[in-house]
Amino acid sequence: MTMLRSEETKLLLEQDKRVLSPSEVNLTATVLDQACRTLLLIAPTSGCGTTSSALSMARQLAQSAKGKLLLVDASPSATGLSSRLGMAADPGLFELLHSEHPEQQFGRCIQRHPDLPFDLLPLGHPSPASGRFTAEDLQRLLGCLAARYRFVVIDAEAVYSGTSGLTLAAMADGVVLVVRAEETRWEVAQAAVQRLRQANANLLGSVFNARKFYMPKWLYKLL
Repeated sequence: MTMLRSEETKLLLEQDKRVLSPSEVNLTATVLDQACRTLLLIAPTSGCGTTSSALSMARQLAQSAKGKLLLVDASPSATGLSSRLGMAADPGLFELLHSEHPEQQFGRCIQRHPDLPFDLLPLGHPSPASGRFTAEDLQRLLGCLAARYRFVVIDAEAVYSGTSGLTLAAMADGVVLVVRAEETRWEVAQAAVQRLRQANANLLGSVFNARKFYMPKWLYKLL
């Protein structure tokens, strides 16, 4: 199992040490109550902060439950988890999907960091020579990971950025919709919820990122 260097994640870890929003705290309790093993975080569109929410959720679950946790990068975004943690060149999810015996590749693909209470699986790189993987390949791999970890948290591709997010959402035990306050339009969020439900996803709730709390005018005048 590969160990990440501390300097590669220092900045992101500092950003991750923010106070959890009430929605994140409530969702963590919901996940624990429902005994979900695979939890997927997905946004309607890119730029909603899914990676930051996935990191925060993974940290909270790792601190609240017994057993190991794995955070999976399943989003091809250029600013996704693998790129931000310096793992963009490393083998990961794609290599496991293309392997006939993924369990034998865990030691090569799964990484650890001394400052994180959970393991990491980078996105990896698709192999044209290996052909396309199927939904059955995804289901089999998730089963292998869930058997090894108490929780598998997945940072997924946005609903309107591709099809992989919806495919994974249908397989996960629970799904959390990530929206960005004052930027994600209500109609877009509602349409994303509808698509998730059409995919038979088990939608547990949502996380509101970058929420602003405005000061009442009467209080401002007192300052």
